[in-house]
Order: sequence, then structure tokens, then C-alpha cells
Amino acid sequence: MQYSKLILSWLMIAIIMSACAGSPPTPTATATLEQPTPSATATINWFPATATLTPFPTQPATPTPEVIPGLGALIFMDDFSQPELWSPNPYNTGNSIISNNLLTLTIPEGSTAGSVTILRNLPVISDFYARVQVQLGLCRGKDQFSFLFRVFSPSDFYRFSLTCVGELRLERVVSGKPFVIRDWTVSPEAPLGAPGEVKISVYAAGQDLKVFLNDHFQFSVDDHILNQGGFGFSIRSLSGDPMTVIFSKLIVNEVAAKTGTPAKPTSASPTPTH
Repeated sequence: MQYSKLILSWLMIAIIMSACAGSPPTPTATATLEQPTPSATATINWFPATATLTPFPTQPATPTPEVIPGLGALIFMDDFSQPELWSPNPYNTGNSIISNNLLTLTIPEGSTAGSVTILRNLPVISDFYARVQVQLGLCRGKDQFSFLFRVFSPSDFYRFSLTCVGELRLERVVSGKPFVIRDWTVSPEAPLGAPGEVKISVYAAGQDLKVFLNDHFQFSVDDHILNQGGFGFSIRSLSGDPMTVIFSKLIVNEVAAKTGTPAKPTSASPTPTH
């Protein structure tokens, strides 16, 4: 009996001690913070591609236009209606025909180094601005067509020539001997063979000589040897092929001198100065 009470006492003591110690703490769930999904790192393009521009059509280089200073009154206009004003060279190896307001120079096939020249000796002019329209009927390679000015005689004149591959040259011919003032140079304004058209213009004031194609300045030179004369045209075939060039509307104006007085045509015989 006494032994049972002792066991009961020990049991109660254990229960009381257990109550005092309390229940073990329930572990608190720790909230796990989700790490944000890393975004892709931006790649810096240090040399971004630029938008490709649509290029403008390439335009051929053209000579710088130059304004003709001090153009004066009309001296004359030749519409090629009076054949008697023109004199063909007796040594021509081709033909010159003035008809229907056109001057047509032709060289037949097989005429190697064949040439045709025709001159208008009156009026005799010193300073002027002259232009003429040219149409190529048959013209190939190095075949040449020329505008002659300050023509003192059939053997003395300035010759501005073009080839059918777009080249230009200016010569002075004295006593039949040519001297190159400006050698061959290419111009985008020159027609490349037939069919082609071009307006040739020459400005002469004293020793100042300027040439133009289609109203675009080509080049200028100073030359004082021939100071007055008439006009003319010529063609030359170097290939032996037939050649046809047509000229129309020769228009000649005065140019104002530096003193303001326009240059006048003269009826006196021109005299080349040497």
C-alpha cells in the first residue's frame, strides 16, 4: 500500500514538471523570398548600323556654268537661206549643201582623212558671242567637226573641234599650220556620235577666248595672234567611214568692251598680228 503511494507520488511529480517545462515551441515556417528571375543583360551596340540611304542617281559631271558678261546687240543671224554668202574650200573631198535652212557637210565612204570646209568671210568681226546648233547624222570615233572663227583667210583662223567620242580641242591655224592652244579634253556635254546634238558657242573679246557647249562653260584661253575675221565650219573623217554633220541657226551678238562700248563689226580686211 505504502509502495503504491510512493509510485503515485513520483508520477504526479513528473506530470507537474512536465507541465512547467511547457510544450516545445512549434518551429515557425520561414518565408522563402523568391529571387527575381534575372532579365537578360542589355547588349550595348557601340557601332549601330545606320539606315542605308537610297543613293540618288549619279549625274555626269558637268562643267561649271559661266555667265557671259556684257552681251550686246545682235550683229547678224544666218538661217542658211543664202548659199551665196558661203564659200566651199576648192580642195574639199566631200560636199557642202545649203538647203531648207540647213548647212549639211558630208564625206563619202572610203575617203580616209577626207575633209570639208566652208567659210563665211563677211562680216569681219573682232569681238563677239557666236553660237550654232549642230546635229550629227553620221559620225564615229575620232571623226571631227569644227567651228571656225576669226577666219582671216582659208589658211588663218581659230578652230574649235569636237570628236565623236566626246573630246574638245582649240587650235590656231596660221599659214595653214595648226598650233594647239588647248589639247584634247573630254566633256560630258559633247555628243557621243550619231544621232546627237550640241550647241557650240564661242565668246571672243580681245585675247580672251571662251568656249561653251549647251551653254555650259568648257574652258578659256588667252591668245592675241588673230584679232578679227569671219566664220566657218569643217568636218574631217579619220576612219574612212561616211560622215554627215548638219549646222543650223548661226547667231552672232556683240559683246560689251570693258569701257562699256559694244564691239562693232568692221568691213576692213582682217590683219593677223604676230
